[in-house]
Amino acid sequence: MLTAIFWDMDGTLVDTEPLWGTATYELSELLGRRLTPELRDTTVGGSFPNTLQVCAAHAGVELTDEDYPRYRRHLFDRMAQLLDAHLTPNPGVPELLADLHAREVPMLVTTNTERELADPSIEAVGRRFFVDSIAGDEVAHPKPAPDMYLEAVRRVGAHPTECLVFEDSTAGMTAAAMAGCRVIGLPADPDTPVPAGVTALRDLQESASLAGVTADDVLGWFDHLTR
Repeated sequence: MLTAIFWDMDGTLVDTEPLWGTATYELSELLGRRLTPELRDTTVGGSFPNTLQVCAAHAGVELTDEDYPRYRRHLFDRMAQLLDAHLTPNPGVPELLADLHAREVPMLVTTNTERELADPSIEAVGRRFFVDSIAGDEVAHPKPAPDMYLEAVRRVGAHPTECLVFEDSTAGMTAAAMAGCRVIGLPADPDTPVPAGVTALRDLQESASLAGVTADDVLGWFDHLTR
């Protein structure tokens, strides 16, 4: 039986990955060398420390203890500007969340984004749909570690196999699968392979989008994934 659904945020619920791309490229330029698209891809779905380390390594910069809060403030302030101007739920997301909420399916947001920036996105999607949320600065180890999903499972009092996760990034899909949850992957690039234990949305329906997806579809997919 489906007990709860855990939703990744950036790239899954809201179309923020292009905004994170803009801010991350600007951060790398501030450090002295613009990331390549391939290196930018390694930061998708990751934590701020990981992003900063990737940017610093590419620029040949050795970070000090004082650098972390300074660059974090720069990135977060820039993201706040971008979110305020461009935040948009992904197609089909508000309708699907409303349908699942009407079925009284408990749902949580599970995002590597820190609370400061997570809350505006949750509000934009509709906080009323969710019973709880977990941000990246609220677990010991962010995705791709399974900590966040293990904590989500604990909060709903379920077994991992009773929980369904929607994730778009490799880090997030890996974390959810490691926690033992059932996982539907929505990678932006159709050529991106999904980790073991993950089923791609494009393998469940013709489209890789949530547009037109209903609660009945999700419940049916969950039954299929648990057979």
